[in-house]
Amino acid sequence: MSDVLAQLQTIIQQRIGAADAEQSYVASLHQKGLNKILEKLGEECVETIIAAKDASHSGDNQDVIYETADLWFHSLIMLTALGESADSVLDELNRRFGRSGIEEKLSRTRK
Repeated sequence: MSDVLAQLQTIIQQRIGAADAEQSYVASLHQKGLNKILEKLGEECVETIIAAKDASHSGDNQDVIYETADLWFHSLIMLTALGESADSVLDELNRRFGRSGIEEKLSRTRK
């Protein structure tokens, strides 16, 4: 699974660094700056929520899978714009193994 994220991240970095903003969606979004990236990420989040709500009624998960892919994609663009990577997120998820969700949440509220 992480191979796909690594490949996608590499493509995002290549397009940010070398692609023409008129030819590449990633380059054009990056060129517009972090606020535009975050705006798009927010839109994708809302679309994912709506698709999940619809899927809960229809039983068809196709749209929620599609929207989640968009959400993950735009999350990677955001992370890259901030100088982070998918590995940072995967490392954090790995760190949480063996801890209860309640314990993990309590540790965050104490900071």
